[in-house]
Amino acid sequence: MTKKFFTVDTDIHPGPDPKRIMDFLPQPWRTRYASGNRGPGHLGYWNPNGYMRSDTVLPDGTKIEENPAALAKHFFDDYGIDYGILNPEYSLAILLSPEAEFAASVASAINDVFVQDWLPVDPRFRASIMVAMADPQLAAREIHRLGDHPGIAQILMPSASPMPLGNRYFHPIYAAAVEHDLPVAIHPGLEGVGTSGAPTSAGYPSNYFEWHTGLVTSYIAQLVSLVTEGVFARFPTLKFIMIEGGISWLPAVMWRFDKNWKALRSTTPWLDRPPSQIIQDHVLLTTQPLEEPENPDHFKAIVEMFDAGRMIMFSSDFPHWDGDTPDFAARAFPKAIQARVMGETAREIYKLPEAVYA
Repeated sequence: MTKKFFTVDTDIHPGPDPKRIMDFLPQPWRTRYASGNRGPGHLGYWNPNGYMRSDTVLPDGTKIEENPAALAKHFFDDYGIDYGILNPEYSLAILLSPEAEFAASVASAINDVFVQDWLPVDPRFRASIMVAMADPQLAAREIHRLGDHPGIAQILMPSASPMPLGNRYFHPIYAAAVEHDLPVAIHPGLEGVGTSGAPTSAGYPSNYFEWHTGLVTSYIAQLVSLVTEGVFARFPTLKFIMIEGGISWLPAVMWRFDKNWKALRSTTPWLDRPPSQIIQDHVLLTTQPLEEPENPDHFKAIVEMFDAGRMIMFSSDFPHWDGDTPDFAARAFPKAIQARVMGETAREIYKLPEAVYA
């Protein structure tokens, strides 16, 4: 294939082997995990398409996303991925368990699987440290345990949470992330699960379509919370990545935010400049799922309304069926920022070296 850009995929979902996870779990959590009792499930909405691609099965019956060598060969090589951030599949729900010790132990075991079994296979792999939300002190301990590993790229949490992420309850997580110079990322899909409460501010949707379309409201709420509660004032070097939350909503939220700040700034004296400037200094989005208006120029117009070249990073969401290939994602953006979106911004955020394979 002809490679046009240095490419960093910021959202890949490999599936860790549950049996291997148990190898890193102490008792009594190993027995519980082996029994299939693994914390919060899902709301049970029916998705007629599922969410995994059906064409990732190899001739021997294994799946590309479940084997690090296969992922490197059949995805990284085929699509010219220079680096990829591994965000574990089938794993985020445990982060919203109310059982702090169990959740922290399972998250730690999953992290160890990727550090021990995946990172050594290919130098293009980078892993996320998953941290449970029931006890931020335990989450910080996990960040300190693995935060200096050269293959670790970021901290990963759900976009759903027991309270808005700007709340000082979460400060130990941000403090640990800053100490190790790691960004914090959130990922959707658990809204309404575990300790997160209702999926929307209006309550519980009636079907998957409604739930899925409304996920963006979590991102808006979390962004407003992070800024107004002063997270970036307290942690001025922190970068916050909003994975898989869409893009087109951001300009309107920033406009509304700035307008309200002018009238209400006395309520947040720690904000020393308009919220839109704080957002553009600290917050990043990822490409998948891209909004696809009938007229593609409308999307290009939206990304010209903010510093998109320094705020948006490519993500494929592989192996989900609605994921985006690098060539598809690149075409959606103005040529002037394509190289930054596809890899240059991520190279800076994740402090990545030059491409491993030229």
